[in-house]
Amino acid sequence: WLFGGRMMKAAVVTRLGRPEVLALRQEPDPEPGEGQVRIRVAAAGVNFADILARMGLYPGAPRPPFIPGLELSGAIEKIGAGVAASRVGERVLALTHFGAYAERAAVPATQAIPIPQAMSLEEAAALPVNYLTAYHMIFRMGNLQPGERVLIHGAAGGVGLAAIQLAKIAQAEIYGTASASKFDFLRQLGVTNLVDYTKQDFEAEIRRMTRGEGVDLALDAVGGKSFAKSYRLLRSAGRLVVYGFSTSARGKSRNAARAVVEFLRTKRHHPLNLMRDNKAVIGVHLGRMGSRAQVLAEELQALFRFYNEGRIRPHIGKTFPLAEAAAAHRFIQDRKNIGKVLLNCAV
Repeated sequence: WLFGGRMMKAAVVTRLGRPEVLALRQEPDPEPGEGQVRIRVAAAGVNFADILARMGLYPGAPRPPFIPGLELSGAIEKIGAGVAASRVGERVLALTHFGAYAERAAVPATQAIPIPQAMSLEEAAALPVNYLTAYHMIFRMGNLQPGERVLIHGAAGGVGLAAIQLAKIAQAEIYGTASASKFDFLRQLGVTNLVDYTKQDFEAEIRRMTRGEGVDLALDAVGGKSFAKSYRLLRSAGRLVVYGFSTSARGKSRNAARAVVEFLRTKRHHPLNLMRDNKAVIGVHLGRMGSRAQVLAEELQALFRFYNEGRIRPHIGKTFPLAEAAAAHRFIQDRKNIGKVLLNCAV
């Protein structure tokens, strides 16, 4: 970033560790460089990746001090060289490589995507990471077909609710794991095949519910032993999509040893065994899609169409002020959220 003289408020990871390492600080305003725009941020999405980055468990995260955050919404207030002046004032969302927990952010103009007129800025901030992840898993990588069974772990979370809405569009049969306190909400969405992962063995329960047949697609961001159980639940031609490793971040302090233990518990899949089992294991990481930006752009436009048709709606569970970013992290780590958690950056 090239900095100007003005200052802005930002939530900064001052060192690696517990949520309390997040502090509200004054930081220089980012100046948009060539081909960039500066966005006055309205809201920033809070994701589990932000928590892992704060704990030092997210590959590629900057060293402290840094501003976390991978998605935001707001209005373009300044442009760099080579960007059309008409873009000033546009309401946009953006995927960022960190830096979203702030009053302003500079991003490449191509990453600032105009949002539908009917979409609120809060909904826009809740869309990129969760819905692009779910869309990419279900439609592109998972190829979910009408009538197939899909198992969604963390069904009441941000990605989980997005996956439920998209799996309905795919006309799939939905199974979900969540804590029992969230069952009533999920049932209101029409999801009745539910397992309380805090008290029940989801592998045994899903096998019982499906009369021993298993599922066609499993979406798993838990990791460790959960990956192995999800794989065993796949029937022939089944697909396991892994897109996170939340089990490595149990508790609120940084614990590299725990992460190593959970990594070692993760089942390895030999190609010949996959061939024998007639199953697939698929990895999804939006942060590593930089070379396929056009794919994400097409998927985002598909999501906008679904939104305009009334087929998807982001559910915002709770919004915290920017100054309370640490509380937002605790809220997610305590598994209290239903749907998306946002930071209000218009302070």
